[in-house]
Parts: sequence; structure tokens; C-alpha cells
Amino acid sequence: MPILEPRTLQELHEKLETREDIDHLAKATGLDRELLLIIFQQKVSRDATRRYYKVKARVPKILREWKSGKPLLSIAHEHRFPPVLMAYLVLLEAKLPRKQFWKYVREPNTIRDQRLRNEIEQLIAHDVVYAPEANARQTERGKEGEALLYNWLDELGVGYRTEKDLRQISTKTPDALLDKPLHYKGKAIHWIESKANFGDYQEISRNLRKQLLPYTQLFGSGLVVYWYGYVADAKTPPDIILASREFFEENGRNLLG
Repeated sequence: MPILEPRTLQELHEKLETREDIDHLAKATGLDRELLLIIFQQKVSRDATRRYYKVKARVPKILREWKSGKPLLSIAHEHRFPPVLMAYLVLLEAKLPRKQFWKYVREPNTIRDQRLRNEIEQLIAHDVVYAPEANARQTERGKEGEALLYNWLDELGVGYRTEKDLRQISTKTPDALLDKPLHYKGKAIHWIESKANFGDYQEISRNLRKQLLPYTQLFGSGLVVYWYGYVADAKTPPDIILASREFFEENGRNLLG
């Protein structure tokens, strides 16, 4: 997956306005559709987080509009807000319990009210971030990334402990803690973290704060791989190596120290 120049990433952000733009850009640029989907999901999710409370303040009025017959999907588009998240705010305002809402999203066929059932199904079909299919795909990407990492280590004959193995040792656990370090350009790799995502500035900064810096304090220097690439001028501390998929395609036995 590519290491994108900052200007290219900015242009993609500007052009990815709707889900339909993903396929158009994939054809126009030759970039992987899954990469463009991830960048779009990051954009939508962050915008929703930034504007969440502003939208929430309008919900009493929005609820009245919905009760008057205006579809939730139209309301979501009007406010440029993720459809499922908009429905969540509106229906909680209508006193629907939180657990019941998410059950409806997971199993819309259990909704007795025909209007609500039709609308929830429409919302799910149009939401690329908060719909069950989007969550399932994100989980699947994570498992695929970990499988690629573990297969690569197994082929090299490198011993390692997984996150599951390490849970009794620490609450901060990388995907692979190596029994013996690998060596790359004079740096030791004691651990490897797999990220089935695109590493832009915000993603890398968040991962550094929550996971990667604590790993270096516990286990020493290591490597984080963003399987869908990262922005070219992203910065990490000297004891954290930033890598993309190509690192594992180009390096192998030469890392054994």
C-alpha cells in the first residue's frame, strides 16, 4: 500500500465527499478501493466526533421533524451526519433505550413498526462507518493484518508472544513481542504492532499516545505497520519504526541478527 504525499492525501480528503466518490476515485487514481474507503471512514468519523454535540443540541427539533414524517436518512444527509449515528441521537431523544436501538441496528427484522424498520434498513445501507457491515469489515481487516504479521514471523522462524499471551504481564500489549529482537538499519525491533488502517497524522498521533509510547517504556524499541500505508512526512520517535506492507515484502532474513 502506498506512502501518500501530504498534498495527495489532502486532495483525497477534499474529493471524498460521499460514498459514491470512493469508486470514482479508485478508477481515476488507480488507488486501492479499500484504502480510499478507510480514508473516507476516518474523515466521516472524525467530522462526526467534532460536530457531535452541535448536532445533538438540535435533536429535539429534529425529533419533531421526524415525527412529522421527515425520513431519518434525509435528516442525516441534510446535516451531513452519519445516518446510523443520527438515528441513535433522535431515537434516544424519543426514549428508545440504548440497548434496544443497537439491537434494532443489528436485527432490523425484529422491529415491529414498519416505518421504523424501513428507515433503519435504509440507514444501515447508507452508513459506511457505524453500520454492522462496516464494523465487521473493520474487525476482519484487523484479523487479516495480524495473520499477515504472524505468517511472516513464522516463515522467518522468529519466536514471539501474542497479545493474548501477554495479558497477564501487562495491560499494554503489542500484537507480537519477539523472543529475540530483529535488527533494521541499526535499530532493534523488540515488538511489532499491526494496524489494519491508514496512518495519517491523527491516527499515528493517537496510536503513539495510547499504545506505542507505552510499549517502548515496557519493552524497548519496536515497529508499527500500517497495512494500508501512511502519510509520507509522518513522524515517530527514534525508537519506533514506521512501516507499510512493503516492508514485509522487501525484508526478511536480512533482519535476523
